[in-house]
Amino acid sequence: MASIYSCKECSTNLNLQTVHLYPPDTYFEAGNKNTLSFASIDATKFKLEHEDLIRPFFETVNYWGIQRKRTKIKCTSCGSLVGYIYDDGPPLTDSIGQFGFGPSQVVPRAPRYRFKIKALRITSQT
Repeated sequence: MASIYSCKECSTNLNLQTVHLYPPDTYFEAGNKNTLSFASIDATKFKLEHEDLIRPFFETVNYWGIQRKRTKIKCTSCGSLVGYIYDDGPPLTDSIGQFGFGPSQVVPRAPRYRFKIKALRITSQT
């Protein structure tokens, strides 16, 4: 059964594919509480706005920082914020990381498109 994801504000179909949805048990550094994460999106349906803030932020108890660089995902029709892009997806290479200690920030990672559930209207297609 496929789902149709649309903007809650303007009801525009966001053309998000269920096949690109990450499994709910996948852990990400930036957390996944009350969100849906996709591996790819249709870029024509969204406006991307870069955000660069210098101030403390906390995503989870163990994930925090001083400078937050992320990209906002906004609906092209109404301009409402529907999610963010993070770079903590799966590694782009099969490398074992720097000095063989496993993946680190040196290993480039795929983008993860994280959508807020409260910003989406999800309907089932039968």
